[in-house]
Amino acid sequence: MEKRYPLPPFNMETALQKVQAAEDAWNTRDPERVSLAYTVDTEWRNRTEFVNGRDKVVAFLKRKWTKELDYKLKKELWGFSENRMAVRFEYEWHDESGQWYRSYGNELWEFDEDGYMQKRYASINDLPIHESERKLK
Repeated sequence: MEKRYPLPPFNMETALQKVQAAEDAWNTRDPERVSLAYTVDTEWRNRTEFVNGRDKVVAFLKRKWTKELDYKLKKELWGFSENRMAVRFEYEWHDESGQWYRSYGNELWEFDEDGYMQKRYASINDLPIHESERKLK
């Protein structure tokens, strides 16, 4: 398997690069592309759902972006050490009825030595908003 740069241990510059790469990938809303950043046996907790394995990540993201329409995400690095990061994020989306939401959350990431994310734990809350309140466009 190829290495996925930048590699741990992270410094400020490489940690910021990793966060930006994740934001860019997720904003494509392409489940296959996003899944390539994770180990084949990646372990996730997303809200109350547990997702294990890259193939399950693809299925999860397909479901997610079928429900969360016009998704737009912003990530922010909060801390890092060796091969782990803490990231704050918010994203906006609307459902089929046109109701907009801003979802806030925190993620804990752990990377393997080749730069692939092996663990992702996300806690997320959704706030209904009016379309006029959107910040991310």
